[in-house]
Amino acid sequence: MLKKFWGWYDAHRRLNLAVASALFTLQLVHLYWLTTNVVFAKAFGRSFFNPTEFLETLLLLVDYTEIPALISVSLVYINKLRKTFDLKSMLYLIFLNSQWLHIFWITDEFVVEHFTGHTGPDIFPLWIAWLAIMVDYLELPVIYDTVKELIKVLRQGNIEAALETLKDND
Repeated sequence: MLKKFWGWYDAHRRLNLAVASALFTLQLVHLYWLTTNVVFAKAFGRSFFNPTEFLETLLLLVDYTEIPALISVSLVYINKLRKTFDLKSMLYLIFLNSQWLHIFWITDEFVVEHFTGHTGPDIFPLWIAWLAIMVDYLELPVIYDTVKELIKVLRQGNIEAALETLKDND
């Protein structure tokens, strides 16, 4: 069954990579909010982005795309690793899956509460809130690498299509 799945996955690599890249790139919206609203508020004493209620709802919806993004991008790196082991793919897979700790262990609500002082008991020390934020930023090199891989695959696809056209004309 796994062999069949990976066969399908490889046959549709371009589509799978495009979906994974699109979902994961959406996380840049979340990281923008985190940086300008939460981190800057703590570091500089003021937020540089105060979203309206409507924008907060959109941010929440984007945040919910993180789970399918993590699964789809993990499949990209698992697929690479099953073909050939390389340290970068393994490291990125670890970066990706450290996000599960962030999602289920330390929520963004906890981070905001801890930094702003609004509601909730001080269950964890402040350094854990900073750790949660640092874990979130581990997505950046993986987002870059995934989008770079998509661009590479799309370019190869154009070359392959052009070669096929030439071959058909012979």
